[in-house]
Amino acid sequence: MANLCGIFKRFFKKNQRNTGQDSKGNNVTASTSTQSGPGAAKTEATENGHPTKVETQKPIQRVEHNTSTTLTIRLSNQTTSNTVYAFITGLAYVETNGVSQAVVALIESDGQSVYYPANPPAIGSPLQANCAIPLGSPGQTITCTIPQLAGGRIWFSINQPLTFLLNPTPTGAALVEPSVTNPSDPNINIQWDFCEFTFNNSQLYANISYVDFVSLPIALQLTNSSGGVQTVTGMPSTGLSSISSALQTQTSNDGVQGWSNCIVRSSGTTLRILSPNQDLVVRPNDFANYFEPYVQSVWNRYNTSPLSINVGGMTTSGEVSSSGSTSNQLVLENGSEAFSAPTTADIFSCSTGPFATGSDSTRNAIIPLLASAFNRTTFLATNVIPSPLSTFYANAVTNHYARIVHSVNADGKGYAFPYDDVNPSDAGDQSGEVNDPNPVTFLVTVGGGQL
Repeated sequence: MANLCGIFKRFFKKNQRNTGQDSKGNNVTASTSTQSGPGAAKTEATENGHPTKVETQKPIQRVEHNTSTTLTIRLSNQTTSNTVYAFITGLAYVETNGVSQAVVALIESDGQSVYYPANPPAIGSPLQANCAIPLGSPGQTITCTIPQLAGGRIWFSINQPLTFLLNPTPTGAALVEPSVTNPSDPNINIQWDFCEFTFNNSQLYANISYVDFVSLPIALQLTNSSGGVQTVTGMPSTGLSSISSALQTQTSNDGVQGWSNCIVRSSGTTLRILSPNQDLVVRPNDFANYFEPYVQSVWNRYNTSPLSINVGGMTTSGEVSSSGSTSNQLVLENGSEAFSAPTTADIFSCSTGPFATGSDSTRNAIIPLLASAFNRTTFLATNVIPSPLSTFYANAVTNHYARIVHSVNADGKGYAFPYDDVNPSDAGDQSGEVNDPNPVTFLVTVGGGQL
């Protein structure tokens, strides 16, 4: 069941990863300083006269020290390739003249040294340190040590290392990350993937992520100071092929070409499979009018009967209004929260239209419940959200990418859309996360070897 802890984790993860996009569509992670203050404005650089926007985040809240200042990460090559690289990136705290600043940090190729890039002279500047960590031959495991990092990622690439670049900002270097939607990205024809983590004073939190795309099988195992073990098994080695075949079958079943268009190939080899949200970046006309008939059926149902939503242990209910300023909107919280009917793009993104978050904490808490229920298409199966696991993806019109990704993962877990951590009412985590306040060892495997 969704609870306040889950809502906090979603807010925490979104605000720890300080990522915007540059003018070419690449993700850009920026340095920040506590001097910038809450609600700091965007900073801009320019490239060929076009703005390169980098969103600065709110200062990351410091808490009393509980965890260690460093973490042991073991990286295991379970692929069939002798040439696999890892990169570890994030935002680290650095104290300068009494000011605490979150700055871009990468672990160097020895797996131990920390590289803090200086503010570069120009957009698209190269790294000044080798941060490609070789994993060795299949079956080999290497050990890395990291400091506390927020918005962290562990990246893997096959056959050649990834290219990361730097952009200048007023608060320090911004890291330009690989993109799966920018055709001119230097990594576009490399097979690569990542998992996400944040390691701070209170805990290690990590998850496998399929929100943007699927490529390499990644599995997680976290061991704490008491010997307790948490495991996320991820996909088998054949996972990418299985998802590709299932999406093509889905196109044959419902005639929606978008499912097959999510498959990205290079030289006859499947490199990755984009999520529908990322496919729409490349092909805006895919999935045209896909969810709209379903949304209308939902609106018709709740025009005459109430919808009940459990938010953090409290229940709110409402119906679709047929009059006044909220006509044809889903009205909840005794009329204080009104949601317009979402479009297909709104549902896949979970962040636009009625799902755009703001300063209203009540609305922000309701949005994940609504967005997840639309992706899982549970509204016609039950009038209560969250709903049982058996109601997920049962409708013919649903997020089949998410459905298939979950079915292929050995334990059924994986972050397949932005609010996939809203738990069903009768089961636990579906997002593929591990967390503990006393982590000792974090094992990450790539390639599909079972933990």
